[in-house]
Amino acid sequence: MAARLTKGATRCCAVVLLMACAGAGMTGCSDNSGTPSTSRSKAASVASSAASAVSSALPSLASQGASALASASAEVKRRLDEVKNAIDAKGDVRLGAPVADADGRSTVAVSVHNSAGSAKSFLVQVDYRDQAGNLLDTTVVTLNEVAAGKDGKATARSNRKLSGPVRAEVARALRY
Repeated sequence: MAARLTKGATRCCAVVLLMACAGAGMTGCSDNSGTPSTSRSKAASVASSAASAVSSALPSLASQGASALASASAEVKRRLDEVKNAIDAKGDVRLGAPVADADGRSTVAVSVHNSAGSAKSFLVQVDYRDQAGNLLDTTVVTLNEVAAGKDGKATARSNRKLSGPVRAEVARALRY
């Protein structure tokens, strides 16, 4: 199965390849005597090596992203599994628009409404997706002791930098 890369990783690889090709073209322009060289095969060899290096780096970048997502997903599952005697509260949660913070991580405002008759806590899973709907990251935020009939506010933050347009959605929310 082919790995999908983020736009940023794809752009980075394309830039590296272009720079390698440009460098290869420059090395074939002249020899030490100052006369033009016609060694196109040397330029092609360098370009081929650069392309090979880029293509071998792509799976590594993809596996790093997949590993980070798997780790985040496992942590979210662990946190959700810890909550006992909870009810589904997805309808009581609203998210703001995702924005990148100073570190390049996506943040989103989380607001919950406690419709219960006593103070309750909430655990909200926020998924970050690209425009095609692919899962980029997931995180969980806890809002403790939200008063009865009141709103609680928190901020969810992605576990890593996400590139390109990102949308956030409530994957799961528990009130307990």
